[in-house]
Amino acid sequence: MSVFSQEFKVQSVEKALSRRPEQSLKQIAVTLGVGYSTLQKWIRLAKKNQLEKTESNMSKEKSPQDWNTVERFEAIVHCHHLTDDQASAYCREQGIYLHHLNTWKAEFLSESKSTESVYKQAQTKLKQENKRLHKELNRKEKALSETAALLVLSKKCQAIWGKRRPINRLLRSPTLQRTH
Repeated sequence: MSVFSQEFKVQSVEKALSRRPEQSLKQIAVTLGVGYSTLQKWIRLAKKNQLEKTESNMSKEKSPQDWNTVERFEAIVHCHHLTDDQASAYCREQGIYLHHLNTWKAEFLSESKSTESVYKQAQTKLKQENKRLHKELNRKEKALSETAALLVLSKKCQAIWGKRRPINRLLRSPTLQRTH
């Protein structure tokens, strides 16, 4: 049997009484991790003013849904090395339950796995792009070296045979003219 702090009971009753119209009392009970009949009992006691209300603690405590990511992570780290009983006691002090910690831990792990897969996909895409760019660079380097080689050869040819004559001059030369 779970033992709930007085502050948690008051907070649960206030949450149940201030719930949105679309939320049922059963949903609130499941969210809080208490039985439906237990929550109803607390509400009845509160209406009869038999459930002690401590205003100072109510303003400080918050529901598990109100915890931000940093606070959730700190709670997970704090309870990591504790036994189940010690972790449950810590959770009761904080106004949460052990299943909240387990849920938050699972969320952190699933988020890290999803980010890992996104990073792997991005890394694969970058590797493919890098490979394509290297291939293109090699092709352009080969074309450039071929052009440079042709330029060097043309200069050597000019040095050996002299300046090239235009093709029209060659056709006019007597040795290349045909006789009809």
